[in-house]
Amino acid sequence: MGSNSYINDKLKDDIGGEGCLTGSVKKEAGGNICILAVETSCDETAAAVVKNGKTVLSNVISSQIELHTVYGGVVPELASRNHIEKINYVIAQALSDADIKVSEIDAVAVTCGPGLVGALLVGVAHAKAFAYALKKPLIGVHHIEGHIAANYIEHDIKPPFLCLVVSGGHTQLAAVKDYTDIEIIGKTCDDAAGEAFDKVARSIGLGYPGGPKIDAEAKKGDPYAIVFPKAKVAKSEYDFSFSGVKSAVLNYLNSVNMRGKAVNTADVAASFQKSVVEVLVEHTVKAAHDYGFKQAAMAGGVAANSLLRETMKKTCDENGIKLYYPSPVYCTDNAAMIGAAAYYDFLNGKRSGLDLNAFPALKLGEKVE
Repeated sequence: MGSNSYINDKLKDDIGGEGCLTGSVKKEAGGNICILAVETSCDETAAAVVKNGKTVLSNVISSQIELHTVYGGVVPELASRNHIEKINYVIAQALSDADIKVSEIDAVAVTCGPGLVGALLVGVAHAKAFAYALKKPLIGVHHIEGHIAANYIEHDIKPPFLCLVVSGGHTQLAAVKDYTDIEIIGKTCDDAAGEAFDKVARSIGLGYPGGPKIDAEAKKGDPYAIVFPKAKVAKSEYDFSFSGVKSAVLNYLNSVNMRGKAVNTADVAASFQKSVVEVLVEHTVKAAHDYGFKQAAMAGGVAANSLLRETMKKTCDENGIKLYYPSPVYCTDNAAMIGAAAYYDFLNGKRSGLDLNAFPALKLGEKVE
């Protein structure tokens, strides 16, 4: 059965009547809150149904890695077109896997920024259509808030805490004061850590995506073989800079090639990874101490890196800081994290209009009603 047919049949059966615009179910006070969430900010087409911000009834992800690997990175136009092709199937599968009636959905949530504008628009358009058809509230969710909220799914962590958000597009230190009150206290001034991983992986012939490939290759190398720099940003002790270490790797590769020697890719990967991880850990622990946080969390695709997890855990334990991080499936882009974040927005009364747009450069805390 095609995805559109499945969705239309579900709407007719669960809500009643012909078409999508009839019927509504009133939520009883104190009842469960189920949110249909959509995520299309980059190159994953994802949908999920999340109950009470914690119980994941379904979490469907259609990855585009194979599509973009040949280009060495995400091609925005191809990503957008692929989202259009896959999104109905992904939503249909999420509803089917959740095994609940469409009428039990209390709100529809969607990533509205930041991200690739074309990709975001696909998700926003579909989420608006569902919210309109179901006569349910629409909630536009900030992508970074989603990553942070991934920690709520598997852990009992409660604000306040410090969160290191580290991915292909973002490297930020966030002070999570409350579920919907988050302040950025540190950020990258140039490349995000994940972006540096991708570029270094490509330069040593590992290909895309760079993060997991660097992680795997580094296990075979000596992290002390090459000393790469660890940048500090003057007068911004919690900010990051990774363009320097990326350039240092490229310069090292050029110098080795010019001398006619072979490059030990495992040593390069291990040494580069060590340099980046040490900076991430040092900044996080310092910020936790300076701001008085006894809890720290990690989020984003790079939070799945094995050395980062190991080093951060060891250092946090040594400094009396309780560390949390999601399972790898919730580190990379997914819709379950968007549903988790939307739950707290829903309780806080946040609602978006059907004129909700995509905001590719959306800042944390910026209103998108």
